[in-house]
This record gives sequence, C-alpha cells and structure tokens, in this order.
Amino acid sequence: MSLFSPSSGLTLLQSTKDHYFRQLFSSHFINHVQVRTVPYATPFLSVNVSGRPFRVSSRKLKPIIASAASTVETSNISFRGKNPKDINVLVVGSTGYIGKFVVKELTSRGFNVIAVAREKSGIKGKNSKDDTLEQLNGANVCFSDVTNLETLEKSVQSVGVSIDVVVSCLASRNGGVKDSWNIDYEATKNSLVAGRKFGASHFVLLSAICVQKPLLEFQRAKLKFEAELMKEAEEDNGFTYSIVRPTAFFKSLGGQVELVKDGKPYVMFGDGKLCACKPISEQDLASFIADCVLKEDKINQVLPIGGPGKALTPLEQGEMLFKLVGKEPKFLKVPIEIMDFAIGFLDFLVKIFPSLEDAAEFGKIGRYYAAESMLIWDPETGEYNAEATPSYGNDTLEDFFQRVLKEGMTGQELGEQTIF
Repeated sequence: MSLFSPSSGLTLLQSTKDHYFRQLFSSHFINHVQVRTVPYATPFLSVNVSGRPFRVSSRKLKPIIASAASTVETSNISFRGKNPKDINVLVVGSTGYIGKFVVKELTSRGFNVIAVAREKSGIKGKNSKDDTLEQLNGANVCFSDVTNLETLEKSVQSVGVSIDVVVSCLASRNGGVKDSWNIDYEATKNSLVAGRKFGASHFVLLSAICVQKPLLEFQRAKLKFEAELMKEAEEDNGFTYSIVRPTAFFKSLGGQVELVKDGKPYVMFGDGKLCACKPISEQDLASFIADCVLKEDKINQVLPIGGPGKALTPLEQGEMLFKLVGKEPKFLKVPIEIMDFAIGFLDFLVKIFPSLEDAAEFGKIGRYYAAESMLIWDPETGEYNAEATPSYGNDTLEDFFQRVLKEGMTGQELGEQTIF
C-alpha cells in the first residue's frame, strides 16, 4: 500500500497487503465524505438558468408571491399544519449516496420535492442531466451550483414556488481542506440563505456523529455551520432546525466482504476494538431524516442516530463475516503507530511543500476512522458510550453482508472518496 503519490517517494508498506489497506481505509472514510450515484427515475422538472428548455412536472406547484429580489412572505400558519403534497421541500446534495434515498423517501411520503443537482453528477461526474432526471423519479429536478449563491438563488427562483423546508445532504467529495470548507460550510450555508430567501422556516442538516470530537477540517467546517444554524433559530423564533448526526453507514463497512469471501484475512488496526459503531442503512437514515421534516419532537435538536442492535467493533464485524461465509476467522492486525509515523512525516513535508496539505489531511482522516468509535462521546469520562447512542430502523449489518455476499457491492461503489 502506498500512502502517497508515486512522486513523493514514500511508501508505507509494500507487499501483497496493498489491496487490503486500500479497502480498509476506503471503507472507514466513506461514511463522511461522499459523492454518490442515484437510482432510476423519470424526469419531472429541469430548471436551467442558462435559458435552455426545461421540462415541467404535471404536479401543481404553488407560485411564489413576491418579486425575485425580495424575501418571500410566508403564511403565519406553520407548514406542519399542511398536507405533505402542499409542502415544498428543497433537497441539496440530492444525488449523493444518502441524498438520493432522502429524495425517494420524501416523494414516497407525498412531499413536493425540489431536488438540486449538478449538471454532471455521480462519481467523477459520470451522470448526465438526462441520467439525473431519470434517476430522481418523483422529484422536480433543479440543476444548479450550490457553491455559487447567486446561481443557486436564481435556480430556486426559476422553480416558481415558495420553499417550506430545506434538507441538506451535502458533504465534501474528498475531505480535503479546501473542499471541506467549500462544501460542508460555504455551500451548505448557501442552501440556508437561498432557502430562507424563498420562505423556508425549517432546515434539516445531515451532519456526522464524529463532529463531537473535531480533529479534522471537515468536522470543523460542519460544526461552524451547525453553530450558525442554531444562531439563526435563536434570533428568529419562526425558524427551526434538526441536526442529524449519523454513525457509520453500511456502505462504509462493506469494503472487505469480497476479500473474506475469497478466503483472505480481515484487516483491522490494533486489537480490532478501537472503532466501534452502530451502523445504519441508507434507507433507515433517509427515513429518519424525513421524520425530521414534520415531527415536532425533532425541532431545534441535535440528533445522533445509529442503526438497530448493539455496537460492533471491527473484530466483531470480521467474525460476523467469517461466520456468514462458513470460514475460520483469519485476521491481519496492523499497528496504529504505522499511521502515526506517516502523518508525522506528511506534516513535516507540508511545511516545505504546501501542496501536500490535502495528502496530510487524508492521512489524518484515515487515522481518525481507524481509532475513533462512531458513538456518543462523553467528554466527562473521555469514553464513547454505546448505550447512550440512539438506535433507529430495522436493517441490520448482518443482512447487508448477506446481500453483498450474494450480489456484490453494486451501487455501493466508493468512487472519488477513496483515499488510498
């Protein structure tokens, strides 16, 4: 395994273990930096601020009663008193790994969903506009650029409806320093500003449970936006928020299924007990996020959430996999100090070569997810608390492993967020 680009001249480990480490680090990292593909769908509305033709849904959209330059005047009656079909929900990050499931869940519940998407979406921008229109079935698709506030506002204006709720599923594509601040903070803030301009009185944010112990740039960026979101609600009692902090996703734990199936060892750091989690499926998480749109017990709350069952360590995950494939457990234990050495060396190189800033950050991200649990952190005890971490849903990691063993990781590709 090479931690760095070939030109750096530094190789951490060189052996047949290369493939194992790539799989392991990728699987730990995927939970928090995601660029995703989306399911199949039929086009409803395509808005393009460049003036090219667009397609309109047969669903009736309520026009906004305000000039484009002014803030939309909303009714004194809370949107929570309306029928879902009359509630307009703006979803940003709609083509992401979780975002696409959120769009599907919201439309299935009858909400009028406006899904903001890039013209080239998916892993490495492989999906065209037509692909996205087909994939986000049931939603009104609005093509825009969330990193540009003016463009985003024009796009939302072009949809021609007021906004009741904004749901942000945005996340950094790679976890790099600049990308984290551009997406996890700036772009997410743009979605708040644009949503508020056109009437939004509630904001649902998909954050991450790991921000409790912020050592990485994307965590600091998320926390900065969380703080500003809370401040917005403090200053305006007509505005509310729900901050969702999920634990690890199933996808983030599936990187070694094929290796174990082929009889190769399961790779873990230390004794395999360093980083426990209560993994949650994308569908269960999407359902929880959709609950946050209307349920008043989730208003102005920070909501850590995990999946059903007990917290699982990497050792227990590996044992589960070996049992499912009917093989004797075989583990490859890697000292965590290997990553500490690599990170220290990279930090030294950054002082000389600033362009290696992201490489150093990637090393820290890998180290974080190799050592830190995705559970509630108790600052008083200095320990993670599995019992205090809420559970939700019905999908289990064991069921996911069984499905992957039969069908492979199709639709669960790690893509651009792969580090090594």
